Amino acid sequence: MRRSEQRRAAVFALYQQDVTGRAAAGQLDPTTRALTHELVDGVSAHREQIDALIEAHSRGWTLERIAPLERNIMRVALFEMLHRSDIPDEVAIDEAIESAKELCGAEAPAYVNGVLGAVERERMAPS
Repeated sequence: MRRSEQRRAAVFALYQQDVTGRAAAGQLDPTTRALTHELVDGVSAHREQIDALIEAHSRGWTLERIAPLERNIMRVALFEMLHRSDIPDEVAIDEAIESAKELCGAEAPAYVNGVLGAVERERMAPS
């Protein structure tokens, strides 16, 4: 299974958690690859930090107003950007945009790009 497919599996598990209230890890097939588990567990462990970044960079939108699928695409990308040094930010952002193009409405890719790009610029700005 390709890494992009594993990312999407993580997004779907996290999405189902938002919709059903059942734990995301419980949504995964036992044969699911390690990366998917790491993404789900990582987003769950750092959810408060990740959600705060999404909300801070979503001008005029609260976290609850963002569609669950878009929200979870951004959560996975932000986990990778913040906690996976082996994955360049550009790759995490590009994968998120591609997922949004494939899975969400027409405006979602630009929105996802805007939020993730703002986080990346903030992280790269000199302190």
